[in-house]
Formats: sequence, structure tokens, C-alpha cells
Amino acid sequence: MSDKSSGNTITFLGTAGARFMVTRQLAASGGLWLNLGGTEILVDPGPGTLVQSVRRKLNAEKLSAIILSHRHLDHSADTNVMVEAMTSGGFNKHGWVFAPADALGEEPVLFSYLKSSLEGIRLLEAGGSYQIGKVTFTTPIRHDHPVETYGLVFHDGGPTFAYIADSRYFDGLSRSYAAELIIINTVLMEPRAPVAHLAVADAGRLISEIRPRAAILNHYGMGVWQAEPEKIARELSQKTGVRVIAARDGMVFDLDRLETRPPQGE
Repeated sequence: MSDKSSGNTITFLGTAGARFMVTRQLAASGGLWLNLGGTEILVDPGPGTLVQSVRRKLNAEKLSAIILSHRHLDHSADTNVMVEAMTSGGFNKHGWVFAPADALGEEPVLFSYLKSSLEGIRLLEAGGSYQIGKVTFTTPIRHDHPVETYGLVFHDGGPTFAYIADSRYFDGLSRSYAAELIIINTVLMEPRAPVAHLAVADAGRLISEIRPRAAILNHYGMGVWQAEPEKIARELSQKTGVRVIAARDGMVFDLDRLETRPPQGE
């Protein structure tokens, strides 16, 4: 396997979404660890990210940035401990935090004493474009969610990939995430007002509209978990004609080959 392939991966530190899956830890809730040509980025450090990253033999001191799609606990609870780890306990001024404004406002998810340990903080906004080393990502549209929330599209010279974070489905969502790979936070089996999360049918609609080379379901609610994500992925693959994969804890996805690898640390 080439060095290029080994350096462009997504490690799923946890696939739990919503309160009961997270509080009961039926699946881990650690977010996504990206390695894009040697630039390492952590996305949505939920409860247990530190434990899961150590288990997977990932070194937080190598992180260049932490990105929060939004402030909810299942996406941000381990922000502070991961900043401490990224900055060698605060002794190495290093790394960036990217987050929506309301994640750093009246009830900030980042402790004030840690800010001086960082190289900087950038606020996410709709239509924004950001740089981390040689990696560029955009936040094309604000999501329909109770707090300020943005998905991410990464452009690093390899296959483009999108992380469709928590949201209710709405017109314009699929247009914002045209990419070769899409990762969809799929919390619900069926749409359930007023819960502002994507359901399985919404994921199928996004896949059909975007037509990526591959799609990954992630961030499962209790109903999706009980219905077996692998079975749901197979059914969506048959329905859409697109290869759909159910993420699992510790799964490593090779971006260049668009295929999974054995989990690290097992």
C-alpha cells in the first residue's frame, strides 16, 4: 500500500448518536479522526474521544485542529481534554479550534484557560472556507438544528468528501454536499417532528440526489441501532445503486481507495 493511501484515512472513533445511545454507550461516541496527507484533524469530539483515540493508537499531539459541527454534548463533550492533549498539557502552543459562534458564546464549550495554548480559534459560518495546513474545508450551509450547526466538505487533492452533520432534511441540503464520499449522521428510522435529525429515508434521498461514489451511515440513534445499521446500509445500496457502508466503532476508511480497513488497536 502506498504512503499516499496510508495517509488519507478517516477513523470512526464512535458511531453513537443522540442521548440514549451516548449515555448508555451502546456504541462509542468519539467523533471522526482524519489523516489527510499527514495533516491530522479531529471532528466532533463527543464523550470518550480521549479513551477511544488512545485505544486506536492515535496521538493527539499530532493533531493540527479540532472542528466542532455544533455545541451539543455528543459532538463537543471532550473538547477540553482533547485541546489539553493536542497542546501537550498546555505546554506546547499548538493547533486550532474551529466552531460555530454559539459554541464559544454565553456557555462556551472551550474553557477560557485553554485558549492561550492554541494557535488560534476560527468561527464557522455559512459559506465559509478554511485552511488547515494544505487541507481546505468549507461549511456550505447552516443546518436546520436547534443550535448553530454546519456540515463540512473537505478538499485536499484526493477524493472530495462531505460530513453531513445533524440536521432536519430541507431543500438545498443535497446541493451543498456534492462529493465523491458522503458521511451522513443518520439518527432516526423515520422522521419524527419536532426532532431535527435525519432519518433513514432522508439518508436515502440524499444519496440518490448526490450520487456519490460511496456513502457512509454514522451517528445512530436507538431505533437505527436496533434495526441493525448494516442491514439498513444493504437495503439503501440496493435501492440507490450506490455503495452504502454502515460505520462501526474503530472503522478506518481509506479515502484514496474508498474502502474500509481493519480497525486500529484490535
